[in-house]
Amino acid sequence: MSGSTFLSAEPRRAQVCPTRVATAQELAASAAGSLVLELETWPKPGLVSHVDTGSHDDMDAESFRRSAAAIEPFFTAMADNGARGCGMGRLRSIGLDAEAAMLRATSGVNTHRGAIFGLGLLCAAAGARASGRVDREMHLGAAVSRLWGEEIAMGPILLNSHGSWACRSYGVGGARMEAATGFPSVYEVGLPALRRSILASPGDPEAARVEACFSLIAAVEDTNLLHRGGTAGLQFARRASQRFLDEGGVSRAGWRACAALIHDRFVARRLSPGGSADLLAMSLFVEANEVR
Repeated sequence: MSGSTFLSAEPRRAQVCPTRVATAQELAASAAGSLVLELETWPKPGLVSHVDTGSHDDMDAESFRRSAAAIEPFFTAMADNGARGCGMGRLRSIGLDAEAAMLRATSGVNTHRGAIFGLGLLCAAAGARASGRVDREMHLGAAVSRLWGEEIAMGPILLNSHGSWACRSYGVGGARMEAATGFPSVYEVGLPALRRSILASPGDPEAARVEACFSLIAAVEDTNLLHRGGTAGLQFARRASQRFLDEGGVSRAGWRACAALIHDRFVARRLSPGGSADLLAMSLFVEANEVR
């Protein structure tokens, strides 16, 4: 992989220093680190964490860590190729190679397919922005939409994926339209919740991640929830998450016990908002690498 340098944020930091030069490898480390931070967040309703496996029998925290490590070099390639002005065809090829590496690391379990797609595009946008292919003050999501939005919207659909099945069955946009339109769920839901909670809960970054996770579940038409629970499962998940937020979220005394109870209810119904988990990781990456 190339060692070219990009103007970007210091990886994994909330405060951006726009004069710092970061390498493509550092951007990739920030993306992989965002996946680990998402994993190390609990309670997250129905999702795998460092505490338990949530609603899953085929994956655990260690499989997620192996997956994140296996796909990190491909985030480097995404950043490099974004800087070079490559089209969606080349980025898609890198993504497929990353998926193959993920499956090898997890013995065939899909831990991060959605994150490879979303975080990969954001890494490519960071490379493109740093190299001057788009305005350096442009948000990463807007850069994705500007550079590759049409190709994403019109590109091939994975007919055998759970997300694609849910999109066809329920008429929702899913990850593809989220990316094509510049990741509105990140910029309008996940990122504001994360930043608001960072200020409200100083010294407890996990609390901010939990608040952002619940905010995303409450707002997003998560295709993983639709696949596992249909419309009823999605509605249950959104209502439960919104109630947690309405009752004070992580600002409420005893919030961890309340969040853990909701987690148990998701597990009892075998619900897992994997799309929201991917968006949480993307929100963490954007918070660390966005110019503002």
